[in-house]
Amino acid sequence: FSPLDNRQTQSLRLVLILSSWGWLLTLLTLAAARGTAVLLQGDGYDGLLIAINPQVPEDQKLLANIKEMITEASFYLFNATQRRVYFQNIKILIPATWKANSYGKPKHDSYEKAEVIVAAPYWKHGDEPYTLQYGECGNMGKYIHFTPNFLVNDYLIDVYGSRGRVFVHELKVTRCASDLTGIYICEKKSCTEGNCVINQLTGLFKEGCAFIPERTQTAKSSIMYMQSLSSVVEFCNEGNHNREAPNLQNRMCDYRSTWDVIISSMDFNNTLPRTDASLPPPPTFSLLQKRDRVICLVLEVSHSMNGDDRINRLRQAAEFYLLQVVEDNSYVGIVTFNNEGEIRSQLHQIVNKHVRKQLASYLPTAAPSGGTNICVEQDGNIYGSEIILLTAGEDGGIIECFSNVINSGSIIHTIALGPSAAKEVEQLAHETGGLACFASDRLDSNDLIDGFSAISTGNGDTFSHSIQIESAGERTESYKQFSRTVTIDSTVGKDTFFVVTWQTAEPPRITLLDPSGKSYTNKDFEVNTVSQVARLQILGIAEVGEWTYALMNTHLSLQALTMTVTSRAANSNIPAINVKAHVSSDRNEYSRSMVVYAQVSQGLSPILGANVTAIIKPETGDPLILELLDNGAGSDIVKNDGVYSRYIYSFSENGRYNLKVHVQRANKTVRPHPTVPWSHSMYIPGYVENGKIQMNPPRPSVINNEDIQTRVGGFSRTASGGSFIMSAVPTRPHTDVFPPCKIIDFHARTANDVIILSWTASGDDLDQGQAEIRTSESPLELRDNFDKTMLEIFVFKPEAFATENITIIYVAIRVIEKASLHSDVSNIAQAVKFVPPMDYLTDNVKYSVSRIVLLGFGLITSICLITSVTICALKKRKKVVVTETATNLL
Repeated sequence: FSPLDNRQTQSLRLVLILSSWGWLLTLLTLAAARGTAVLLQGDGYDGLLIAINPQVPEDQKLLANIKEMITEASFYLFNATQRRVYFQNIKILIPATWKANSYGKPKHDSYEKAEVIVAAPYWKHGDEPYTLQYGECGNMGKYIHFTPNFLVNDYLIDVYGSRGRVFVHELKVTRCASDLTGIYICEKKSCTEGNCVINQLTGLFKEGCAFIPERTQTAKSSIMYMQSLSSVVEFCNEGNHNREAPNLQNRMCDYRSTWDVIISSMDFNNTLPRTDASLPPPPTFSLLQKRDRVICLVLEVSHSMNGDDRINRLRQAAEFYLLQVVEDNSYVGIVTFNNEGEIRSQLHQIVNKHVRKQLASYLPTAAPSGGTNICVEQDGNIYGSEIILLTAGEDGGIIECFSNVINSGSIIHTIALGPSAAKEVEQLAHETGGLACFASDRLDSNDLIDGFSAISTGNGDTFSHSIQIESAGERTESYKQFSRTVTIDSTVGKDTFFVVTWQTAEPPRITLLDPSGKSYTNKDFEVNTVSQVARLQILGIAEVGEWTYALMNTHLSLQALTMTVTSRAANSNIPAINVKAHVSSDRNEYSRSMVVYAQVSQGLSPILGANVTAIIKPETGDPLILELLDNGAGSDIVKNDGVYSRYIYSFSENGRYNLKVHVQRANKTVRPHPTVPWSHSMYIPGYVENGKIQMNPPRPSVINNEDIQTRVGGFSRTASGGSFIMSAVPTRPHTDVFPPCKIIDFHARTANDVIILSWTASGDDLDQGQAEIRTSESPLELRDNFDKTMLEIFVFKPEAFATENITIIYVAIRVIEKASLHSDVSNIAQAVKFVPPMDYLTDNVKYSVSRIVLLGFGLITSICLITSVTICALKKRKKVVVTETATNLL
């Protein structure tokens, strides 16, 4: 579309790698991508954004420690990547809640776009740093989260290691076996038997056992296993990575080592290590602060706005934004354009309802005329401001101003109305960090209002955000009702609005019942028959519970009726339940898989047990409706993390698609799931130093997680996920080109002489066959020669294997669908046939201790534990030397 398309930029991306203990971990690797702020310039990363949440109190020590952490991490990263890359220029975004201090002004930077956030603890992790990552291996993560306490209080350094090492840990992740030495201990309070006990079903130590490393080590890897050890400076590589281990790293990244993933990425393909002995310069830091939010509505009024009630729908949606959505104290101006531009309103600061209504009065009402010229010039400095651009017409000259607009320093949100809107406008949003939306001409869609509703400040202050509770519409026949029920939950209720739109001269008959049975009718609403909008604001805090509305079409002909409900957080100390929706790619060609995501959370805590429905609407055809799942199957990598997802594969046409998500949950009990396996830094319980165990403080925590989810009752939410563009969609009927999803949660366990298998079914097309199960004594044989291994049925006895010395059986599964397309081979599960000559490794007055030296063929800790207490026949390697206090694998 523009000369920028030919610019090859390389950006920092957070890529999924998984650790051997089941934690989702991420690494900083490199790939080409436009529209991201972090670029690799030479061998230095430029533009990494660290953002501080507005709720964090001002603390200059916090800034100093962030700088110290990144500086240490830069040199550590440089050496860990074999002298290839380092951090060059870092941006730290200061919240507006801190005092002004000659900070610079941000350009396209916002809290929601930051690669690293500093915010209050997430209750599942406490002060433990983690990375939010719910995509597949190779996909971007969302952010790294540090707490202020972690960055300021030095006592956590012993627990996790130096901050710089922890930062690189969150960026580059895996764990491989190396010659780490230490002991296993079990405090009597943690283990029911008072000793480190082997679970006979898994061959692993039971819960309560912890590995305590020697403080002095010679091991150089792996950074992601124990980043706190001073000797550890390398990533797991092809030479020492254990591809046979049943860990998440192998399960999700096709058995590759961390270094293999890193070195095969685009940045490292084009970056050679430094050959001289020089070190890179320390990073430079830019401190940025956005004091005021400045927004300009740029609205098209050309002849392209004729038809389909476009100009009135524009006015309805823009008025909705001005009266209900845009935050207090923002500065807002209005510009309209066709062949020429016109300033309808200079900037006004929103300080009360009167200013909001005054701004709404400047919205266009006249019949559209003239052509479309998005590049029409207006005077004024727009650096650091936001533009909401709504356009419906084609503009062949838009390319001419791309460079100037992008370099102006303004974030541009775009709303493309109808199928003829300029195809290049989404690029403006993508290049400047804005949101791209699409609104069809379906009058019952409410797309325009949804698009405006989705444009929030992005500064991390969710307490001031307008939250969409309901957005629904229906083409209603004469004297028929459109009715639904919405739930106002305890986290919202402030500034609650019910907004009705219609198409004819007179409004529908409106009935609204609150949870106590109080009725609101047309006389309670503020009715505007010109713009065809009726609005009711609930005074104070809206009552918690179910609100039922009914809209009766009193006109003689069919018309579209819509209802939109918005609210804000009821309490400035309790975050409201929020929904963020998006797709995996904003441009895609048919046959490449796409995923739709909806993250449902309260603050940083996931909301489980919700019913999530995605509505994907093309420019002209019927919408596609999908139920999104959080079940750990198909596109959903992590079960019960509050991220609901589904593959999209049924496309009807080329062009733009709009994404909208409905979320509901009944008033039911949903208990928290065990800790979400996102990437988080490894807690070190203690060290062995000079033969003595020195224990660290307990793992930091915030609150007891009991009943966290039960405090949240029923709720309703609606959210726009923006738009995306499809190309190369074939004419129907489509040839089936989508194989079933790879099963990623395949498990095997033994019960007496039977092996029981379990998994979450994927489905026919992607996550929508039958299963083929095969077994082997070798996991690599299953991976590389699946068709030649033994076919089994769901529950089986391991009779095909020789019983002598066999203790581990590996099992894999593959899904086949009706078109004979098959999935990739699943993760490889193992069943352990335990030989019980010794249950307790040692007996100690305070601890049960077993000294482990990880050597030889590179098995990680979990496998070492299995093979150290059983007789392993994997590839006939079964030489085990056992003494009273030590187990050496040779």
